[in-house]
Amino acid sequence: MLDPILSRWLDVQAQALDVGSCDPQEVLPRLADANVLRVGVPKALGGLGGDVAGAVEVIANVASHSLAAAFVCWGQRSFIEYLLQSPNERLREQLLPDLLSGKLAGATGLSNAMKFLSGIETLQISAEPTEDGWTLNGRLHWVTNLRKTGFVAAAAIEHAGGGAPFILAIPDSVAGLQRSRDLDLLGLQSSNTAALGLEGVELSRDWLLHEDARKFLPTVRPAFLGLQCGMSIGLARRSLAEVANHLGSSRTVLRDELQALRVTLDHLVSELKQGLLAGRFAAQPVPLFKLRIALAETAASAVQLELQASGGKAYLTAHGSGFARRWRESAFVPIVTPSLVQLRTELHRQANL
Repeated sequence: MLDPILSRWLDVQAQALDVGSCDPQEVLPRLADANVLRVGVPKALGGLGGDVAGAVEVIANVASHSLAAAFVCWGQRSFIEYLLQSPNERLREQLLPDLLSGKLAGATGLSNAMKFLSGIETLQISAEPTEDGWTLNGRLHWVTNLRKTGFVAAAAIEHAGGGAPFILAIPDSVAGLQRSRDLDLLGLQSSNTAALGLEGVELSRDWLLHEDARKFLPTVRPAFLGLQCGMSIGLARRSLAEVANHLGSSRTVLRDELQALRVTLDHLVSELKQGLLAGRFAAQPVPLFKLRIALAETAASAVQLELQASGGKAYLTAHGSGFARRWRESAFVPIVTPSLVQLRTELHRQANL
């Protein structure tokens, strides 16, 4: 369960967070104050203990109130996970306290890298070696949680002269790093989502998360995707709860479909958590891809059922603003990287190997 203060704030601000009228700088401190960022982080490192399955539940709980806030939570928690799994202990000690407290925003920045891992896209940042690090050039077109008061972004980097691609943490303070204006999104506008341009950015080896992207990415991909699935889970649960609230004597015909979706959702969540905790998805990503697709489809079905259960009042502004927001949120779930099309493309490729 979420902290009641956070739950109330998210409910009040959900519409504003979606359309961008809520100050995006306020989201991360709210999440941090409720300790949602510390779940699944070892106590010795300032966390609350637990595991990644607990972190998935946290994001699902946030998403049941606001997908925009859950999107920010996913970005922050994913970056924290990169630090937890990085061999760079000094960087972890330097950044983790401010990430957990919400003072510093962590941006995953690895959407391009995940597509690179599946052979869908080339890396968008290249590096020339210097005496103690690299000079970076390139662009990341879509990065979330680029908080204007301080952020650090993870990115996969290609060696201009060849060699294994690697993973860097890029702080907002370096010269040559440009943050665009927030992207004009259909929803989720208070999520600090923008583009990053790098022109002659000089960074030392102190900021190295991992020296080999092809080894690191499969290791963190289960958490990256698993935490992302929390957004679908929370949205589906909220819409199914709304369906149950709307069911009356005139709509009992929908009861069987509601129950079937609940059973499906519970089964998928159980499969996800079991796979994450058993560590199966690092070596066998295909089942995880299928779960991500199935959960997104379940969320879409849940929102569609909410529309049917609500009837015409869902189309009235006075009554349907919450539904309209969830409808927009459900349109985002299939396209967040890796999109369902990208996942299906990868499944098709795997099937034909």
